[in-house]
Amino acid sequence: MKLGAFNLSGRAFLAPMSGVTDVGMRKIALRFGASLVVSEMVASDSFVKGDQESLIRAEGAGIDMHVVQLAGRDPHWMAQAARLAQDNGAAVIDINMGCPAKKVTGGYAGSALMRDLDLALRLIDAIVAAVTVPVTLKTRLGWDENSLNAVELARRAEAAGIQLLTIHGRTRCQFYKGKADWSAIRPIKEAVSIPVIANGDCQSLEDAEQMLAQTGADGVMIGRAALGRPWLVGDIADGLEGRSPTLRSAQDYREAALEHYESLLDQFGTASGVRHARKHLAAYVEHYGDQDLSDQERLDLLTTTDPARARLLLQAIFDRSRLLNAA
Repeated sequence: MKLGAFNLSGRAFLAPMSGVTDVGMRKIALRFGASLVVSEMVASDSFVKGDQESLIRAEGAGIDMHVVQLAGRDPHWMAQAARLAQDNGAAVIDINMGCPAKKVTGGYAGSALMRDLDLALRLIDAIVAAVTVPVTLKTRLGWDENSLNAVELARRAEAAGIQLLTIHGRTRCQFYKGKADWSAIRPIKEAVSIPVIANGDCQSLEDAEQMLAQTGADGVMIGRAALGRPWLVGDIADGLEGRSPTLRSAQDYREAALEHYESLLDQFGTASGVRHARKHLAAYVEHYGDQDLSDQERLDLLTTTDPARARLLLQAIFDRSRLLNAA
């Protein structure tokens, strides 16, 4: 699969997730074989105005094919943000038209743009004109079941210069409830000639294979299932190419998780970094340490403000994990 001048290494991408896909997680996912990773959603106007959180979200140091996802509803700010992201090293700009959060759609951004395709296209036109790097789009099936207009948006987006399209198999009004409708992505794929990536409820290689069969898509995007398992995306990428997942030791996973923790402390500072890390620590416990840490150790890991204590307990997850060490 090609994206602009880039040849992608495979067909499994890490989804952009607010508060989750920090640069440390993205770097680890890439190192373990993810085909592409995307930044957290970045509010375009805040980014241009120098908001510190937005700058952190758009960080891509150490990532060769750095993809920045932008959100907003004003063509001026979206174009300015795209230009700034490109100047700061972004190799691809992704437009968010899929976020269902009320604080985003309440400002008529994210998936709310599916209710006004003319505005959506003005945003696309502004960004494509502002940058020389490829521009991609992530969206949903529609606002609700009575307005499934992703096919129309896809056709118009391709004509406007979008080079790759990711479709989450739900409407905005479904949020993340129920099961993603993979089969509903196929008509969108058939309507365009650009690559289409299927997203929604991909948790394993088996899911990915079924998604590709049902959608006809060119690849899959893995979201929530990668929390606590940033290496999952690479394992799925290997599987889709017929390669056996690389055999790794518990030490490999432990070192990656510790690196992830340190990167959050470096990015946000100790006090804030400890808080940002808790969702990741809870996910590592859920996948690898749920039966191997005591209740008190688990509580300590998720509440301590002492990085040294957190490091010891995070290391213990992988050193004790029967799931990893039985191999």
